[in-house]
Amino acid sequence: MKDSHAVMEAIVLPGKSPTRVGLMDSPWTEALTKWTTQGYPKGPDGKPVDPVDHFGYDMCGGGGWFDIMPIRGHNEIIQETEEWKVVRNGAGADLKWWKNKSGTPEHINFRMTSREIWESDYRPYLLQLDRKRVNIEETRKTLARRRAENLWTSYGHLFMWENMRASMGDVCLYESMLLDPGWIHDYGRVYTDFFKAHYKLLFDEAGLPDGVWMYEDMGYKNATFASPDLFGRLIFPYFREMIEFFHSYKLSVTLHSCGLVEPLLDMIVDVGFDGLNPMEVKAGNDPLRIAAKYKDKLAFYGGLDARVLESHDKALIQREVSALIEGMKKVGARFVFASDHSISSNVDYADYQHALEDYHKHKMY
Repeated sequence: MKDSHAVMEAIVLPGKSPTRVGLMDSPWTEALTKWTTQGYPKGPDGKPVDPVDHFGYDMCGGGGWFDIMPIRGHNEIIQETEEWKVVRNGAGADLKWWKNKSGTPEHINFRMTSREIWESDYRPYLLQLDRKRVNIEETRKTLARRRAENLWTSYGHLFMWENMRASMGDVCLYESMLLDPGWIHDYGRVYTDFFKAHYKLLFDEAGLPDGVWMYEDMGYKNATFASPDLFGRLIFPYFREMIEFFHSYKLSVTLHSCGLVEPLLDMIVDVGFDGLNPMEVKAGNDPLRIAAKYKDKLAFYGGLDARVLESHDKALIQREVSALIEGMKKVGARFVFASDHSISSNVDYADYQHALEDYHKHKMY
């Protein structure tokens, strides 16, 4: 049987000695579709085979993505073309999404632009547990299947920071952090209680995963979206409370944050995160520097500059994959090899295979 669970347990839990570097990644749907024209296999349904199965990843997602919008199930199409659509979500925000390619949405318009609107029109929907928000049966089946395959399986979701950006928009969010911090605290209080209640339902009825991932993009290129001081006062107290909740179930908690995160790492460690992903190089992070400083406090997932995979330069790919893995091993980091973001459709199947061939040459500690 594949040794994935034992490998990941040694990587995720401090105090253990991993036998090899773990493996994971997240190819875009468009990348997989392109790869089927380059030799990547299709399943009986004609769709690309799940990359977790095809590449032998050691870990995978098992669910947890319940509906967190105040008005549940609300996705009103405001405008639509063949290429994109503008959708109004359950927080009154209009977001423009590409139809046939991955990417973050364009912010068009927001209704939740004051504490008064939040309190009267959206907050009341979030105060009670709502079973209809959570797909318990599908999560139970996925967890059982991946457990039978001996994979390390995690639940994942956004939390309050990404949710605020998708509900009130960046401008309103940043202004409110300075001018109405009480609203930010109330938002954090309501959503922390909301997440606890719905995760408890999921844990109780679908089962416990091996860990939880929190997706909170807190930076962009060479900077964080807010100062470390503001993050520390308004956002991180709720991170700490949520992590303590997960830890009460003996679950590891990994932070996924695109953009620059190095200025926040002391706080990330202090509030109790157990792992960090993806250490985006093009945003200004240095994965080896991060690992050297925090190797006894965090497990590390990612770190390979995705632009290297997009270069189509096999010598460069081999050099960078080897340098990253050997560098992580040299500083004693608990490491899962992956890109520093995800695998885009600019990557060819053969080039990604080449990267994995080199991973397998260097994976043993």
